Amino acid sequence: MSQRIESVQQYFETLDQRFVRDAAKGVEAVFQFDISGDAGGTWHVVVKDGEMAVHAGSHDKPSAVVHAKDADYVKIANGDINGLRAVMTRKMRISGNLVMARKMQHMFPTGNI
Repeated sequence: MSQRIESVQQYFETLDQRFVRDAAKGVEAVFQFDISGDAGGTWHVVVKDGEMAVHAGSHDKPSAVVHAKDADYVKIANGDINGLRAVMTRKMRISGNLVMARKMQHMFPTGNI
């Protein structure tokens, strides 16, 4: 399936299609996404040993938090902007456990699905 997302909401609605279960084996973490802008919001994704669940809203103790503007995050999710470049150019900021945050790129690959 090749599908570009048009919104942050659509990204989280299709995240289960992007999720790589094998990359999440043995991982137990909560990834929170604080996306600013009119089409933004806050979501958290609970990953536990190869399974995941998306929830609207914030989590009390996220392992890592992604901060970005809505338009930038859509570009990152579609693969138009590389995640590392987004961090280096301050289009995306990561806080919390950076080692765990690096695992996100394998569990939730960017680009078309």
